[in-house]
Amino acid sequence: MKVVLQRVLRASVTIRGEGSPRAVIGRGYLLLVGFEKGDSEADALSMATKIAKLRTFEDKEGKTNLSLSEVGGEVLSISQFTLAASLHRAGNRPSFSTALGADEAERLYHAFDERLGALLGLGVKEGIFGADMEVELMNDGPFTLLLDSRSLRGEEKR
Repeated sequence: MKVVLQRVLRASVTIRGEGSPRAVIGRGYLLLVGFEKGDSEADALSMATKIAKLRTFEDKEGKTNLSLSEVGGEVLSISQFTLAASLHRAGNRPSFSTALGADEAERLYHAFDERLGALLGLGVKEGIFGADMEVELMNDGPFTLLLDSRSLRGEEKR
């Protein structure tokens, strides 16, 4: 499981062709969430726990000591199939052979969002799994983290 976490001042997602935003947040996290073969519900739940506890917001001294819940932040979670892309083969077209199947990925995506929302005490806003979406954000910092469930388990990076 891979998550690109961007600390944002605001973010929104619009389903292509619908015109108006499906979800909008203020200060908080925009999460791009992708699953690969071998990822499990345990990965999704531990990733949610890690993100809920992250201290990425500045305190009065300017140090990143505050969590999302301590600053009253929000979360917008977007399913991101392309995080499973591999460019290790010859050629310039990404391979998605390591991506988890859509049905299982969708189940894990919703389990992740539900757990994260429960841990933070808020409703995680979402795009639509598998939809063609337009995402807008105002990055804060910029402050961007790449989280990988294999690293959280102590496994070697691929």
